[in-house]
Amino acid sequence: MTATQLTSENNDASQASTPDPVRLDFDEHAAGFSRAMAHLDRAAIKELDQVDFDPRLRELVRIRASQLNGCAYCVDMHTKDARAIGETEQRIYALPVWRETPFFTARERAALAFTEEVTAAAATHVPDEAYEAVAAQFSPPELAALISLIVTINAWNAIGVATRAWQPGSYQP
Repeated sequence: MTATQLTSENNDASQASTPDPVRLDFDEHAAGFSRAMAHLDRAAIKELDQVDFDPRLRELVRIRASQLNGCAYCVDMHTKDARAIGETEQRIYALPVWRETPFFTARERAALAFTEEVTAAAATHVPDEAYEAVAAQFSPPELAALISLIVTINAWNAIGVATRAWQPGSYQP
């Protein structure tokens, strides 16, 4: 690549388009439900904490579901949160291609695969093989906590994608 091409590419990147406008201020117009979602999130974290679930894996699951659902705000939020608790850039960047990398343990791979299946439940109906694979790595209480986490992040993603209520880049840990 020539210097001219690099300069042109950098100029294109600096002229990025403005974010999509907010469709609905969800927190204002569904304040009770928004508070209930925050309570659900805290309940999922409590379940995860009770089984000593790795906080870094918690954030990787949130990031992966958010990537699949196309929730830019949640990807931004959870990548920041993951970095804040010590997750590596390499593993965060590799999430979309986690199957092709050596960066994840068998347990993490099982959680990520199961996250993908539950996130695509309407299409996949979470096959028995997927459940059996994750159940081989996690105890029943751990698996219940993982399911709570996946369901919660998918609900947040649905709100974020449908309403664009929260602007990507605005989250500060």
